[in-house]
Amino acid sequence: MTERILKLGLPAGSLQEATAELFRKAGYNITFSSRSYYPSIDDPEIQCTLLRAQEMARYVQDGVLDCGLTGYDWIVEQDAKVVELAELVYSKISRRPVRWVLAVPNDSPIQSVKDLQGKRIATEVVNLTRRWLAQHGVEAIVEFSWGATEVKPPRLADAIVEVTETGSSLRANNLRIVAEVLQSTTRFIANPEAARDPWKRRKMEDILLMLKGAMQAEGKVGLMLNVHKNHLQAVLALLPALQKPTVSSLSDPDWYAVNTIIDESLVRTLVPKLKEAGGCGIVEYPLNKIIP
Repeated sequence: MTERILKLGLPAGSLQEATAELFRKAGYNITFSSRSYYPSIDDPEIQCTLLRAQEMARYVQDGVLDCGLTGYDWIVEQDAKVVELAELVYSKISRRPVRWVLAVPNDSPIQSVKDLQGKRIATEVVNLTRRWLAQHGVEAIVEFSWGATEVKPPRLADAIVEVTETGSSLRANNLRIVAEVLQSTTRFIANPEAARDPWKRRKMEDILLMLKGAMQAEGKVGLMLNVHKNHLQAVLALLPALQKPTVSSLSDPDWYAVNTIIDESLVRTLVPKLKEAGGCGIVEYPLNKIIP
């Protein structure tokens, strides 16, 4: 085993599968065992540890881990002293930020944060909630919730601060959103000392390059085709691209090869237009990564 090891923390729970899939697309094969918190990875220079996202920032701050992936919400909740190397916008459902929101029962008289004065609030993010209330000049009783937070109002709490992506769970429990407390995305964080180590920093930046490349490629495909010089401009006028389409001469000087990257959702409407404009030999191909 190599002497140089990067200790990487991976989030357990809701982000675990999405993180593993992102790493797979980036070229890293991570294997989880049902009885182990130490997944294997096909890179001898990386040692993985599976942790709850809520704990990740503290272990990275303390140097138990060199780096890890966790939500911005948990960095703020723990006031962790870590280096944020990148924002990676993905979650268990979508590629959108999650939101921590203040929610109350549909029939609650609470209409704004000011109405929380003296009320009882249940949440997993106690410190975050207390700071948010203080910013609005409100004093309330904020209690830690061990789970099933949505079912606590109105009997066990007047309001909750809970994380949501779509709001469906809140609606299912007859709750309405009063205010947004924080938007959160996944962050790649590093221990300050590890971030100053040249080898570890380079290793982390290499991982991030591949992760970002995989995310850039999501929902996109490559498209290549041949076109006669007389139709070239008509074809190019139809093509969106990240920069500009690549145009190459073929062995026949009257013909060109055109290569571009487009959103996969455009293919079904674009290909017939390209064919009509004079394109031929049209090939669509998948993309694993796009490195800017």
